[in-house]
Amino acid sequence: MSEMLSDSELREAAAYQQLHWLASGRVDGRGLAATYRAAIERENPALDAFIALDPTLGDQAASSDARRAQGAAIGRLDGLVVAVKDNFDVAGLPTTAGLPTRRTRIAAEDAAVVERLRAAGATIIGKTNLDEGSLGTTSNNPHFGAVQNPWRRGFTAGGSSGGSAAAVAAGLCSFAIGSDTLGSIRIPASHCGVFAIKPTHGELSTRGMVRAARRLDAVGILARSVVDLAIVLQVLDFHDPADPRSRRRRVPLAAPDWEPGYLRAAFAADLGALGVGEPVRKVFDVAVARLGDLLGKRTDVDFDWHDFGRTRRAALLVMEAELGVEFAADLADERNPVSPRLRRMLDFARGKSAVDYAAADRVLDEAIVNARRVFEDQDVLVLPTVAHPAYPLDEPERANDADLTSFANLAGCPAVSLPMGKTADGLPVGLQLVGRPGSDLRLLELAAACASVLDAEDAVSIPAR
Repeated sequence: MSEMLSDSELREAAAYQQLHWLASGRVDGRGLAATYRAAIERENPALDAFIALDPTLGDQAASSDARRAQGAAIGRLDGLVVAVKDNFDVAGLPTTAGLPTRRTRIAAEDAAVVERLRAAGATIIGKTNLDEGSLGTTSNNPHFGAVQNPWRRGFTAGGSSGGSAAAVAAGLCSFAIGSDTLGSIRIPASHCGVFAIKPTHGELSTRGMVRAARRLDAVGILARSVVDLAIVLQVLDFHDPADPRSRRRRVPLAAPDWEPGYLRAAFAADLGALGVGEPVRKVFDVAVARLGDLLGKRTDVDFDWHDFGRTRRAALLVMEAELGVEFAADLADERNPVSPRLRRMLDFARGKSAVDYAAADRVLDEAIVNARRVFEDQDVLVLPTVAHPAYPLDEPERANDADLTSFANLAGCPAVSLPMGKTADGLPVGLQLVGRPGSDLRLLELAAACASVLDAEDAVSIPAR
């Protein structure tokens, strides 16, 4: 008889390992769900990663166990426990998008990605905390509490998918779903020391998600290993006619067939000029040195033709304008007022003209063309994920939080963030790999190889509580 697994073993394991244990009977769906539920009840009051838990959790897990017991068809994710960012619809639960006005807006249907998760047998445990209106990079929500960084309480977990990243890092779910408009998956992945992918634009359906900027929005995945990202990506990937930006294989997902000897990797010639601080540069230099020939032929790229700050500001105006439309009723609800910060940001867009919006839109088109220049003769762009490590929640939000991550959103490219080490004072930072559209699986293969050299998956342990 197999030895029983401890709660800590279950919580620290990658999702693919949990799938093996579920298949071999070392744990069942109800046991795994109960372990996570108990951990959330103990730890979430101090972490604020979750806004709501799904009361049907036990029934979902029991259904998974019944399928196994009856020899029925088993889904690819059967029995795994998933956390979902609270800007995706989960039937029977509110979709707040981090706003006080939406606490009682119960979703009638699942978002497209939640449908896919359920069809694959996954168990939805609850909704995770986020920046108000998904507009921010700290997940310091004035209505639902500030998400705490599991590695250092009082520090930001990143945003806007901070609750999802904190839940994965703290061992409160098998994996998590979030959204990424300018870096909202990868920024918290870097700050919390976990893995994340923003797929090629349009690869995963955003139907049932509260949109932030349609031309930039992407569904993202956060997990404890690269293998988990690859499994979940392929489960969620499908063409959705109900999503106007869903791709019907216009750019096929390329097979993972890169050869290290032929890989062409682009690096920024001067990270300091891009605003990357010394603590992150030191970790990045050590990681790149350890990776050595794995990254193939290195080319230093001078980014003087791409103004990261200018394009990020243009994208932010597009976001603010679209969210002003999305949240019009919320802004008018005086009984449940939004924060002065959110109102100020959306009012800024209201004060701009249609000509201003068109100008910003053209800046984003220019950024797409600029990004294509990189991939004309390069296979992957290698950057830090964020220019700095996590910082205290009581400090102002950093203006350049999304400068390095926004490049992939603007160009519609896939991007993976993986842990590359910690700063001298023990805060995790991420390595970002960006590829041309359609190279998602190739990018994940490269990320897995990098993670092995950097011992990144072994480093994704649950922080001391």
